[in-house]
Amino acid sequence: MRWFLTVLGVIFGIAVFSFLDYTLPSKQTVRITNTYNRLTDIGANRIFYASPDTGTVQNAQGQRDVRFIDTVRPNGKPYVYRNEDTGWIWPPYFKYDSSNLHAQATDLRSTSANPEWVSVTSYGWRISWLSIYPNAISVKPVAGPEVKPFNWAAQIILLVLGALLFLIWRMWNQFRERTIDPAVRSADEAWDRIDASADAARDRARGRLRRWWDGLRGR
Repeated sequence: MRWFLTVLGVIFGIAVFSFLDYTLPSKQTVRITNTYNRLTDIGANRIFYASPDTGTVQNAQGQRDVRFIDTVRPNGKPYVYRNEDTGWIWPPYFKYDSSNLHAQATDLRSTSANPEWVSVTSYGWRISWLSIYPNAISVKPVAGPEVKPFNWAAQIILLVLGALLFLIWRMWNQFRERTIDPAVRSADEAWDRIDASADAARDRARGRLRRWWDGLRGR
Protein backbone atom coordinates (compact mmCIF):
# COMPACT_ATOMS: atom_id res chain seq x y z
CA MET A 1 0.00 0.00 0.00
CA ARG A 2 2.85 2.36 0.83
CA TRP A 3 4.45 1.97 -2.61
CA PHE A 4 1.08 2.63 -4.27
CA LEU A 5 0.66 5.89 -2.33
CA THR A 6 4.25 6.84 -3.19
CA VAL A 7 3.69 6.26 -6.91
CA LEU A 8 0.38 8.16 -6.73
CA GLY A 9 2.12 11.08 -5.02
CA VAL A 10 4.89 11.15 -7.64
CA ILE A 11 2.34 11.12 -10.50
CA PHE A 12 0.36 13.91 -8.82
CA GLY A 13 3.53 15.96 -8.33
CA ILE A 14 4.53 15.55 -11.98
CA ALA A 15 1.02 16.55 -13.10
CA VAL A 16 1.05 19.69 -10.94
CA PHE A 17 4.56 20.66 -12.10
CA SER A 18 3.61 20.15 -15.78
CA PHE A 19 0.42 22.19 -15.33
CA LEU A 20 2.27 25.09 -13.74
CA ASP A 21 5.16 24.88 -16.21
CA TYR A 22 2.73 25.16 -19.14
CA THR A 23 0.40 27.77 -17.64
CA LEU A 24 2.68 30.23 -15.86
CA PRO A 25 4.21 33.07 -17.89
CA SER A 26 7.83 32.86 -18.95
CA LYS A 27 10.20 35.49 -20.34
CA GLN A 28 12.83 34.97 -23.03
CA THR A 29 15.21 37.43 -24.64
CA VAL A 30 15.19 36.90 -28.41
CA ARG A 31 15.57 38.65 -31.75
CA ILE A 32 12.48 38.71 -34.02
CA THR A 33 13.27 37.61 -37.56
CA ASN A 34 9.83 37.27 -39.13
CA THR A 35 6.08 37.54 -38.54
CA TYR A 36 3.42 35.91 -40.72
CA ASN A 37 0.06 34.16 -40.94
CA ARG A 38 -0.20 30.49 -41.93
CA LEU A 39 -3.01 28.01 -42.48
CA THR A 40 -2.33 25.46 -39.74
CA ASP A 41 -3.78 21.98 -39.38
CA ILE A 42 -5.54 21.68 -36.02
CA GLY A 43 -5.89 18.02 -35.14
CA ALA A 44 -4.96 15.96 -32.10
CA ASN A 45 -2.96 18.93 -30.74
CA ARG A 46 -6.03 21.22 -30.64
CA ILE A 47 -5.80 21.43 -26.84
CA PHE A 48 -2.64 23.51 -27.27
CA TYR A 49 -4.38 26.10 -29.48
CA ALA A 50 -7.02 28.71 -28.72
CA SER A 51 -10.61 27.53 -28.47
CA PRO A 52 -12.78 28.03 -31.58
CA ASP A 53 -14.75 30.87 -29.98
CA THR A 54 -11.61 32.98 -29.42
CA GLY A 55 -9.32 31.87 -32.26
CA THR A 56 -9.77 32.50 -35.96
CA VAL A 57 -12.45 30.58 -37.88
CA GLN A 58 -11.53 27.00 -38.71
CA ASN A 59 -12.34 25.74 -42.21
CA ALA A 60 -13.89 22.41 -43.21
CA GLN A 61 -10.44 20.82 -43.63
CA GLY A 62 -9.61 21.49 -39.97
CA GLN A 63 -7.25 24.36 -40.77
CA ARG A 64 -7.03 27.71 -39.01
CA ASP A 65 -5.27 30.95 -39.93
CA VAL A 66 -2.74 31.37 -37.12
CA ARG A 67 -0.25 34.21 -36.59
CA PHE A 68 3.36 33.22 -35.89
CA ILE A 69 6.45 35.06 -34.67
CA ASP A 70 9.84 33.64 -35.68
CA THR A 71 12.70 34.50 -33.34
CA VAL A 72 16.33 33.63 -32.67
CA ARG A 73 17.80 33.23 -29.20
CA PRO A 74 21.14 34.78 -28.17
CA ASN A 75 22.77 31.35 -28.66
CA GLY A 76 21.62 31.32 -32.31
CA LYS A 77 18.88 28.69 -31.91
CA PRO A 78 15.47 29.44 -33.48
CA TYR A 79 12.32 29.68 -31.40
CA VAL A 80 8.82 30.08 -32.82
CA TYR A 81 5.78 31.54 -31.07
CA ARG A 82 2.14 31.53 -32.05
CA ASN A 83 0.07 34.66 -31.50
CA GLU A 84 -3.55 33.88 -30.63
CA ASP A 85 -6.19 35.52 -28.45
CA THR A 86 -7.02 33.59 -25.28
CA GLY A 87 -10.34 35.20 -24.43
CA TRP A 88 -11.83 34.27 -21.07
CA ILE A 89 -10.81 30.62 -21.20
CA TRP A 90 -7.91 28.98 -19.37
CA PRO A 91 -5.22 30.14 -18.90
CA PRO A 92 -6.70 33.47 -17.77
CA TYR A 93 -4.53 35.92 -19.68
CA PHE A 94 -7.58 37.68 -21.17
CA LYS A 95 -5.66 38.39 -24.35
CA TYR A 96 -7.63 40.09 -27.14
CA ASP A 97 -4.86 42.14 -28.78
CA SER A 98 -3.14 39.57 -31.00
CA SER A 99 -3.49 41.95 -33.98
CA ASN A 100 -1.73 44.77 -32.11
CA LEU A 101 0.94 42.37 -30.86
CA HIS A 102 1.50 41.15 -34.42
CA ALA A 103 1.99 44.74 -35.61
CA GLN A 104 4.37 45.48 -32.74
CA ALA A 105 6.41 42.33 -33.37
CA THR A 106 6.59 43.13 -37.08
CA ASP A 107 7.92 46.61 -36.29
CA LEU A 108 10.63 45.07 -34.07
CA ARG A 109 12.06 42.69 -36.68
CA SER A 110 15.82 42.88 -37.15
CA THR A 111 18.75 41.11 -38.79
CA SER A 112 21.87 39.53 -37.35
CA ALA A 113 23.89 42.40 -38.82
CA ASN A 114 21.86 44.99 -36.91
CA PRO A 115 20.11 43.07 -34.10
CA GLU A 116 17.33 44.47 -31.94
CA TRP A 117 16.66 42.37 -28.88
CA VAL A 118 13.29 41.99 -27.21
CA SER A 119 11.83 40.18 -24.20
CA VAL A 120 8.85 38.01 -25.13
CA THR A 121 6.41 37.00 -22.40
CA SER A 122 4.57 33.79 -23.26
CA TYR A 123 3.05 30.63 -21.86
CA GLY A 124 3.11 27.07 -23.17
CA TRP A 125 5.65 24.68 -24.64
CA ARG A 126 7.54 24.40 -27.91
CA ILE A 127 7.39 20.78 -29.12
CA SER A 128 8.45 20.62 -32.76
CA TRP A 129 7.30 17.09 -33.62
CA LEU A 130 3.79 17.82 -32.29
CA SER A 131 3.59 21.30 -33.90
CA ILE A 132 3.03 22.89 -30.49
CA TYR A 133 4.03 26.51 -29.98
CA PRO A 134 4.03 28.81 -26.94
CA ASN A 135 1.55 31.66 -27.16
CA ALA A 136 3.17 35.12 -27.06
CA ILE A 137 1.52 37.55 -24.63
CA SER A 138 3.67 40.66 -24.90
CA VAL A 139 6.85 41.96 -26.53
CA LYS A 140 9.15 44.59 -25.03
CA PRO A 141 12.50 45.89 -26.34
CA VAL A 142 15.57 45.34 -24.14
CA ALA A 143 19.08 46.77 -24.23
CA GLY A 144 20.86 43.60 -25.32
CA PRO A 145 20.93 39.79 -25.40
CA GLU A 146 22.30 39.59 -21.87
CA VAL A 147 19.26 41.37 -20.40
CA LYS A 148 16.84 38.97 -18.74
CA PRO A 149 13.91 40.75 -17.05
CA PHE A 150 12.78 39.24 -13.76
CA ASN A 151 9.60 37.22 -14.08
CA TRP A 152 7.57 38.96 -11.37
CA ALA A 153 4.20 37.55 -12.42
CA ALA A 154 5.26 33.90 -12.16
CA GLN A 155 7.05 34.47 -8.84
CA ILE A 156 4.04 36.23 -7.30
CA ILE A 157 1.68 33.47 -8.47
CA LEU A 158 3.99 30.80 -7.03
CA LEU A 159 4.20 32.68 -3.72
CA VAL A 160 0.40 32.94 -3.54
CA LEU A 161 0.02 29.24 -4.35
CA GLY A 162 2.66 28.36 -1.77
CA ALA A 163 0.84 30.44 0.87
CA LEU A 164 -2.46 28.73 0.00
CA LEU A 165 -0.87 25.28 0.23
CA PHE A 166 0.68 26.18 3.59
CA LEU A 167 -2.71 27.40 4.83
CA ILE A 168 -4.41 24.20 3.66
CA TRP A 169 -1.67 22.12 5.31
CA ARG A 170 -2.11 24.00 8.60
CA MET A 171 -5.90 23.59 8.46
CA TRP A 172 -5.53 19.86 7.78
CA ASN A 173 -3.10 19.44 10.68
CA GLN A 174 -5.47 21.24 13.04
CA PHE A 175 -8.41 19.17 11.82
CA ARG A 176 -6.40 15.99 12.29
CA GLU A 177 -5.23 16.98 15.78
CA ARG A 178 -8.71 18.04 16.92
CA THR A 179 -10.86 15.43 15.18
CA ILE A 180 -9.06 12.47 13.62
CA ASP A 181 -6.37 11.81 16.24
CA PRO A 182 -8.83 11.84 19.22
CA ALA A 183 -11.19 9.55 17.30
CA VAL A 184 -8.32 7.17 16.55
CA ARG A 185 -7.18 7.21 20.19
CA SER A 186 -10.74 6.63 21.35
CA ALA A 187 -11.11 3.71 18.95
CA ASP A 188 -7.77 2.26 20.14
CA GLU A 189 -8.80 2.61 23.78
CA ALA A 190 -12.17 0.99 23.07
CA TRP A 191 -10.44 -1.86 21.27
CA ASP A 192 -8.03 -2.29 24.20
CA ARG A 193 -10.98 -2.46 26.60
CA ILE A 194 -12.72 -5.02 24.41
CA ASP A 195 -9.50 -7.03 24.18
CA ALA A 196 -9.00 -6.87 27.95
CA SER A 197 -12.61 -7.95 28.54
CA ALA A 198 -12.17 -10.85 26.13
CA ASP A 199 -8.98 -11.91 27.93
CA ALA A 200 -10.74 -11.75 31.31
CA ALA A 201 -13.71 -13.76 30.01
CA ARG A 202 -11.34 -16.33 28.54
CA ASP A 203 -9.48 -16.63 31.83
CA ARG A 204 -12.76 -17.07 33.74
CA ALA A 205 -13.89 -19.75 31.28
CA ARG A 206 -10.59 -21.57 31.67
CA GLY A 207 -10.90 -21.35 35.46
CA ARG A 208 -14.39 -22.83 35.41
CA LEU A 209 -13.29 -25.57 33.04
CA ARG A 210 -10.30 -26.39 35.25
CA ARG A 211 -12.48 -26.55 38.37
CA TRP A 212 -14.99 -28.80 36.60
CA TRP A 213 -12.21 -31.09 35.43
CA ASP A 214 -10.68 -31.20 38.87
CA GLY A 215 -14.11 -32.06 40.28
CA LEU A 216 -14.46 -34.97 37.88
CA ARG A 217 -11.07 -36.27 38.96
CA GLY A 218 -12.03 -36.02 42.61
CA ARG A 219 -9.63 -33.30 43.57
